[in-house]
Amino acid sequence: MAQTWLIVGLGNPGPRYELTRHNVGQLVVDELAARRAEAFRSHKANARVVETWLRPGGPKLILAKPNTFMNVSGGPVAGLAKFYGVDAEHVVVVHDELDIPFDTIKLKTGGGHGGHNGVRDVAKALDSTEFARVRVGIGRPSGRQDPADWVLEPFGATERRNLAILVGDAADAVEQLVDEGLLAAQQRHHAPRV
Repeated sequence: MAQTWLIVGLGNPGPRYELTRHNVGQLVVDELAARRAEAFRSHKANARVVETWLRPGGPKLILAKPNTFMNVSGGPVAGLAKFYGVDAEHVVVVHDELDIPFDTIKLKTGGGHGGHNGVRDVAKALDSTEFARVRVGIGRPSGRQDPADWVLEPFGATERRNLAILVGDAADAVEQLVDEGLLAAQQRHHAPRV
């Protein structure tokens, strides 16, 4: 039987946050659902989910967007992992990353949360750090702007021109991670663009 993977896009609920930098993880999960012509539905774990497949006969994917705010994402993620019988090693968390330049994607498994409160809460709720992360670079603000304000702002005009490509590349990274493993996905997506 094909392995089930839980793919979680972190973000904040509601239209106010929909296109902000902090919600880029949810944009990636939206792209994965759109590629499969699937619509999200409510789940009792306080999330919206799509149950689908990587490809016919391939791994099962549970695409999820918690209904909670970013900093308390762990409860829904742990609830979904328990409901679908997915261990931490088959959870992929897609999230924004301040310490990576915009238009850059990095992947890793395990390690610390790097100050990301959503990742911290997921690790606490899963009682494990051994889940994969697809880190979508949003860069740091220039000047003295507070990073907490920066992440809650919509993408700027220049960023919006490349946002669809970035989201598509991150969705590709998720698919490759599930299909071929972390190392193959890192080798493709960590390389400089040509």
